[in-house]
Amino acid sequence: MIIAVPKETKFKENRVALVPSIVKDLVAKGFSVNVETGAGMNSFFNDEAYKNAGANIITDAQTIYSTADVVLKVNAPQPQEIALMKKEAILVSFMWAATNTELVNACVSAGISAFSMDAVPRISRAQKMDALSSQANLAGYKAVIMCADTLGKIFPMMTTAAGTIKPAKVVIFGAGVAGLQAIATAKRLGAIVEVSDIRPETKEQVQSLGGKFIEVKGDDTIKMEGGYVKGVSEEFLKMQQELVGKHVAEADIVITTALIPGKKAPVLVTEDMVKAMKFGSVILDMAVEQGGNVVGSKLNETIQLNGVTVIGEGNIPSLLPMNASDLYAKNIQTLLYHLADKDGFKWEMEEEITKGSLIVHKGEKRI
Repeated sequence: MIIAVPKETKFKENRVALVPSIVKDLVAKGFSVNVETGAGMNSFFNDEAYKNAGANIITDAQTIYSTADVVLKVNAPQPQEIALMKKEAILVSFMWAATNTELVNACVSAGISAFSMDAVPRISRAQKMDALSSQANLAGYKAVIMCADTLGKIFPMMTTAAGTIKPAKVVIFGAGVAGLQAIATAKRLGAIVEVSDIRPETKEQVQSLGGKFIEVKGDDTIKMEGGYVKGVSEEFLKMQQELVGKHVAEADIVITTALIPGKKAPVLVTEDMVKAMKFGSVILDMAVEQGGNVVGSKLNETIQLNGVTVIGEGNIPSLLPMNASDLYAKNIQTLLYHLADKDGFKWEMEEEITKGSLIVHKGEKRI
């Protein structure tokens, strides 16, 4: 079975789907691996490292796609690249199929099968395949570092001969994987951390990391599915905004992480809340690529709103490409070993992981 790793073409994408150590393991198990020239350079893995691991270096993108049995990517290929794939070939990447009908239709037209890394079910035996968590974990760490670099003051309390510096206050919206890592990182740097999450069960996790939980009483409009919030009423969001507003006004840094799969990100920080913040404070909107949690944030831009710096970086894991690629490669390798061996895919259609992550099967939609 020929596995192909094309170069990522998305704007500001530095990750790569496989790293040399994983290529070496795949080759040892009987797979053939083709890597496009320069595919790993932005992640600091050169062609020589892939060659030494047993990969074939291919200079032409068209050849990479047209000869592959399996294409592994971080971001899905463009429709014109999918059209190059041979019939019944297999794509494994992030797809975000619920909001990307053009991509799904391209897979159907090409007669291929496609597995989406963001659709791998969040069950205990699929933890090593959970690319959403591995990437969000890194993003939560990096988000705090980015804010610390932007803020004009230090995080910890410091007593000096010239006086005492008060600790910075960080407010984090969302205690998922990214939010929890952000809490831990901000606490390690010495900040006071306050956290808002509409799921009351996260309170204990927040407190275990040293954060203060801002409790908003939930109601039956909150819909949960697979560990994600799938829906919430406008009334509840308004109530949350009112309660959290005073905490935001006192914050030096606000980090928002709330996403609803398949839908626009909920607005958590309003224009009035931004106006109430201190001059020189910082907001980082981790949901900016899906519409944003912060009114006024702009994708891949850092802007000023009433003296508040608003960071809208759309691909934070890509800023840590060595670690992000290494973890993603392990996620995708584990999924591949679950689905196939060197002789082909098992196609266990009712098996939970296969059923959850398979978006298109031999040209037929499954969502």
